Amino acid sequence: MPAAASELLYSDEHIPAELRASLPAGLTLRPLASTDYARGHLSLLAHLTASPDVGAETWAARFRDLERVNAAQLTYLPIVIVDDAADRLVAQATVVVERKFLRGAGLVGHVEDVVVDPSMQGKKLGLKLIEVLTAMSEKVGAYKTILDCDPKNEAFYAKCGYENKGCEMAKYKK
Repeated sequence: MPAAASELLYSDEHIPAELRASLPAGLTLRPLASTDYARGHLSLLAHLTASPDVGAETWAARFRDLERVNAAQLTYLPIVIVDDAADRLVAQATVVVERKFLRGAGLVGHVEDVVVDPSMQGKKLGLKLIEVLTAMSEKVGAYKTILDCDPKNEAFYAKCGYENKGCEMAKYKK
């Protein structure tokens, strides 16, 4: 069953209509919905990295956190692709809008958590996710859109129009 507009994290009007309509038949692209825990959101994310099932209640609490932030100022823009027949998520990615002091108090879009279910790879869904998130980032006024990726994925992101601008560094809490 399709997600109702009231269940969406933000209005689907923020996703360019021509890009929503450009998916193969049987697939729907839309914002993350409050009902997507049941559509396998965490199991989809597990194809990307460790994503233990935190349970429906904790997942819903995180969704409400994102709703509160977005109510004040659109910041978290996760998109999903749904296999309509199975009513399951098969791809997802997010752009997070950062508000800067530099560049005239400009905005930067950060692409995060790009994942396509292995059974759906090869259908250019990853390319579609990046195309949509880049357009959304530009639509909100970001002067650049950036992402971090594993070096093995660099060629894919180059095909999407991104270029290597350095290296990523991280320090994880012990």
